[in-house]
Amino acid sequence: MFTLFHRPKGPPPSPAPAPAATPQGLLRPESAATLLATPRRQKLLEHIWQRTSLSRAQFATLYRAPLERYAALVQQFPASESHHHAYPGGMLDHGLEIVAYALKLRQSRLLPVGAPPEAQAAQAEAWTAATAYAALLHDIGKIAVDIHVEYADGERWQPWHGPLTRPYRFRYRKDRSYRLHEVATSLLTMQVLDRAVLDWLSGCPELWSALLYVLAGHKEQAGVLGELVTQADQASVAQELGGNPQKALLAPKQALQRKLRDGLRHLVRNELKLNQPQASDGWLTQDALWLVSKTVADKLRASLLAQGMEGIPDSNPTLFDVLQEHGIAQPTADGKAVWKATVASSNGWTQSFTFLKLTPASIWDTDDRPSPFTGTVRIEQGTADDARDTAEKTSITTITPIAGNTALSPTTSLSASSPPAPATDTIDALLDLFGGSPLTPVADAHGDPSTSPQPTPANDVPPQPSIAHTEAPSSIEPAAAPAPSVGTTPSGEHFIAWLRDGIQARRLIVNDAKALVHTIAGTVFLVSPGIFQRYAQEHPEVARFAKQEQQAEWAWMQKRFERLGIHRKQDNGLNIWTCEVAGPRKSRRLHGYLMRTASLVFADVPPTNPYLKIINQDAPPAVGCGKKT
Repeated sequence: MFTLFHRPKGPPPSPAPAPAATPQGLLRPESAATLLATPRRQKLLEHIWQRTSLSRAQFATLYRAPLERYAALVQQFPASESHHHAYPGGMLDHGLEIVAYALKLRQSRLLPVGAPPEAQAAQAEAWTAATAYAALLHDIGKIAVDIHVEYADGERWQPWHGPLTRPYRFRYRKDRSYRLHEVATSLLTMQVLDRAVLDWLSGCPELWSALLYVLAGHKEQAGVLGELVTQADQASVAQELGGNPQKALLAPKQALQRKLRDGLRHLVRNELKLNQPQASDGWLTQDALWLVSKTVADKLRASLLAQGMEGIPDSNPTLFDVLQEHGIAQPTADGKAVWKATVASSNGWTQSFTFLKLTPASIWDTDDRPSPFTGTVRIEQGTADDARDTAEKTSITTITPIAGNTALSPTTSLSASSPPAPATDTIDALLDLFGGSPLTPVADAHGDPSTSPQPTPANDVPPQPSIAHTEAPSSIEPAAAPAPSVGTTPSGEHFIAWLRDGIQARRLIVNDAKALVHTIAGTVFLVSPGIFQRYAQEHPEVARFAKQEQQAEWAWMQKRFERLGIHRKQDNGLNIWTCEVAGPRKSRRLHGYLMRTASLVFADVPPTNPYLKIINQDAPPAVGCGKKT
């Protein structure tokens, strides 16, 4: 079985010679060596090798060669039109990331499940390789069915023709089916994996059937292999969209599609007002449920964040795309998620809105569906792009832009200029995660390291220092001093109550690399503006108050916090402090507020984050738990 490992390695591919200038609006096909030569991709390749137990020569045969064939096929294509990795080269980045994540997850599994130890040892390399191949190929069907690619003379390129040979242009197809790429993967398997590899894998019946199910788009029937690919995909997407990939890796499998659908069912049934004779959150007709796009996006995000769910897109347009990609929001004739329509009531009231269109069956059973609207919902004769533009202008929340998430218009070709890379912090966070931070021993809630993850094995990547991950203890009680009763109206007092409850319920993590709350010098450091943006996302009603004062939602909330007077000021009177974060390869800075006492949000203050240091001036003296300054 393992004679495949010992085939002689051929000479490494040489970089392609410098070509002539590419015509305007076209992209020049690059060699795999050139595409994989960027520092970030080289780091990812190194991490992939470190997750295997192979020599360099064996790795070149089983991993490097398929990765090079994959790179030559996907070239500069994005992984999606306007969701994750939506920038030139995004599909290649996503492919490398998900392989690295999947191999990390595979290390903690004994496969095949339930087999004798000797069988698991004999098949270990085959299962590791199959995990990498399933992860790498899971989205490659998009270049066959979602993207239209043509050469300069208009000749159509199909991926089964082999790699591109001449300057090309591409666009996303307007008539694409959003799940078809999952079953189109099998068309291109032989373009990436050679016969010897397939012969080898087919010798393990259980592995072979699981791999075929994944390649045919049926991950739910692929058992543990399907779970590994799904979880690794979620981690890569969460990293790109600014979420927490570590939680995606460690959390039980729960499909984003189910979260969104269940969240919408709850909103529609319990919170949204439907079929009002005038202003309403939505209208139900005989064949569709029309929900006002901004209203439903804001409330859905707030509801899911309040339940502690991660990976929810921060911007409404991205959330629209996710709802459409999962088949929840119905597409317009132009393949967009946002509709524009005019509602007319029987009493003469009329108004135009941007909508998401859902099937009633996705919300209600037949016997509990409400009566349909007695007026009319008339689709306006305009382009889907017009509706999308209108929705974006009124729907994008005030957030930090998503790094690298440059949307590609379906009718616009990419230029041949260098593709924008994701932000450095995002790259470092991803690579830090691979470097062993989830495996670094961290004391549990009661300070007992014996129940914490064990150190990385000696043959693995040496652990890298990262921001310690310390969540609030599960037994945490409210502050000793009874908090005054606060209502649900946004205010400074309500923000503190939300902060305390979020830490207690573990919706807000503490001292993690992506955390918005840290402990330092015996007190609490709140990252600004991130913590106030998070509050505003969970409480859309902030927008109404902020609009009255012509402020951004987070800025309005930040002012309410300052007025409480519970934060420390610098000697020069400034409110904002700067902390330096010591990472494995570099340092970065965080800005935020130091609270006067930690007892407002903690009963037992977690240990100080050792990777944070106040740099404005000498650190203030430590404040004992529950003491006042």
